[in-house]
Amino acid sequence: MTAAERIEELRRQIRYHEERYYVLSDPEIADAEFDALMKELERLESENPDLVTDDSPTRRVGGRVAAGFDTVEHAQPMLSLDNAYSDDELRAFDERVRKGLSAEGQPVETVAYVAELKIDGVSMALTYDHGALVRAATRGDGVRGEDVTFNVRTIRAVPLRLKESVPGRLEVRGEVYFPRKAFERINKEREETGEPLFANPRNAAAGTLRNLDPALVAKRGLSAFFYQLLPGVGADLQVGPAAHGETLERLRAWGLPVERHWRRCVGIEELLAFCGEWDQKRRSLEFDTDGVVVKVDDLRQRALLGTTSKFPRWATAFKFPAEQKTTLLKRIAVNVGRTGAVTPFAELEPVTLAGTTVSMATLHNADDIARKDVREGDWVLVEKAGDVIPRVIGPVLSRRSPDAVPWQMPATCPQCGSALHRPEGEVVWRCENTSCPAKLQRGLEHFASRSAMNIEGLGESLIAQLLDAGLVKDYADVYGLTTEKLAGLTSTSVRTDGREIQRRFGDKNAAKVVAEIERSRSNELWRVIFGLGIRHIGERAAQVLARAFGSMDVLMAATVEQLQSTHEIGPVLAESLRSWLDEPRNRALVERLRAAGVRMEVPEAERAAAALPGPLAGKTYVLTGTLTSMSREQATAALERLGAKVSGSVSKKTTAVVVGAEAGSKAEKARELGVPTLDETALLALLNPES
Repeated sequence: MTAAERIEELRRQIRYHEERYYVLSDPEIADAEFDALMKELERLESENPDLVTDDSPTRRVGGRVAAGFDTVEHAQPMLSLDNAYSDDELRAFDERVRKGLSAEGQPVETVAYVAELKIDGVSMALTYDHGALVRAATRGDGVRGEDVTFNVRTIRAVPLRLKESVPGRLEVRGEVYFPRKAFERINKEREETGEPLFANPRNAAAGTLRNLDPALVAKRGLSAFFYQLLPGVGADLQVGPAAHGETLERLRAWGLPVERHWRRCVGIEELLAFCGEWDQKRRSLEFDTDGVVVKVDDLRQRALLGTTSKFPRWATAFKFPAEQKTTLLKRIAVNVGRTGAVTPFAELEPVTLAGTTVSMATLHNADDIARKDVREGDWVLVEKAGDVIPRVIGPVLSRRSPDAVPWQMPATCPQCGSALHRPEGEVVWRCENTSCPAKLQRGLEHFASRSAMNIEGLGESLIAQLLDAGLVKDYADVYGLTTEKLAGLTSTSVRTDGREIQRRFGDKNAAKVVAEIERSRSNELWRVIFGLGIRHIGERAAQVLARAFGSMDVLMAATVEQLQSTHEIGPVLAESLRSWLDEPRNRALVERLRAAGVRMEVPEAERAAAALPGPLAGKTYVLTGTLTSMSREQATAALERLGAKVSGSVSKKTTAVVVGAEAGSKAEKARELGVPTLDETALLALLNPES
């Protein structure tokens, strides 16, 4: 046997045994035997480097330390799921599905569903090209995610090559998660080294996938399950699956891990029985689950039902009833957010709830506390909403102390001592002091976040250290940070035995953060506007304002009337923005950012192009459904570049509605109003008339 033949045989054996161990949980050989196969392959590949391929099992961890993660577009948006929290809500979902099919001319008495256990992990999209893994991306905002290919390649449950080589590209979607034993092991290791523990497996999985060292990711022990297939460009699946159950079987046949407890349920009663069964049995699983994902099995029925802007109409997530426990409410404290919102929360006697230890819980607002009559020193009933967010349900009145008194919202901010103010018509109390330390901490976290100035590495912990050291007093101070200043910072953690451990930030980490800060100076204007944290001004509003006004100077000089006359900017946003701009300290902050080299205008070339009347000027389009050649955000940008307006609702003034796959009610509204519709081919012709 030649070296090439032996290498190929070893790869085949290793892939087979990886599937037996990591996917099927049914190993056929001992770990030592598997290690021997891997070592032989490593030796042969080192002796024959020309025979090494990217999909070799030895290439899972390439030792590459990434500088960061690129943002990538999904082939189709990764939609969220609507939720059902009771049997009645699940019955209502079934009724909506049957009514929806009847309205589309497909009346049915019972619908066949596929019920899958809901994996408490991180959504992931894998792209395979001719059977080889070429990309892995997180869900992100549903349209764009982070490219974490190098990290996902380290997950043994994820095949680097499918067992069948399917021509063309295809995408599979699923969840990356922590098995319970791996999660417990990691937290034990972190406790021994004095590091803070992960709150839950989902957060741990998300944090691990965003680690810049694939070798560390490989040690963590992540796993994965997959459940969706999207054929891509050039994909030849012969006869595509007609039902979701067939899709799961096909994924499993390709060597992808599929959670094995799924069941095809005909009608709502079988579905309810499955959910009830697993509500009782879920604690016996090797992974965390907080519910059941319910999907219409017939893919043609799914197409008829379509989607809303956020959720598919053919699926829902049934959440298991939240586990409840009784514990002591020791104190009601308040937290100050970046906009100055002061919100109360409960400090509890620690209690184990849905698999995690809970010591704090949300109390929403002062009115909610008064309505529930929750008092310090009460024994209270606590649950995890959706098995995620702890909240106080109410007091156990029979155990209340006669000394307990009603709780009152503090009159002053706990961080800066400023008087709290409650705007008329609102339930939230606010600290109006722009220099409040708590607001600055949260504000800096927002300013540096991925969706704003995108300063990788400038997170909650580092910001807290900067504030403690007095190195940062506002957003502009970020641009005065140097490698020397950051490298000198130290953090203190406390071990379980009470010993304190100090860690230095270090030159390498400091240099990375400073490089990120330097890069952010040239960010788009809309990121600066959004990063300033102006109340009511979200990403979309910031983008609209940057495009409409072109520079910070012009924006700062705009009147409320001029702001409000801008497309998509209403009176609430206009008043909020004008109020922020009128504050002298805010204007001074903008000038300090400008002096630090932060870009304060849209580039001249972009402004010149935007100023020209486009061929679609005066026309309004609405997008609905999923496009295959681009995301809806990309289509919106392309139409706007040509001078068109893109609206979220259909009216008689709409020029046309672009209808993609699984279109929602907007397509029906267009037909009712006699508004023309365009398919994706017509849209591409509209955007590229010369092609």
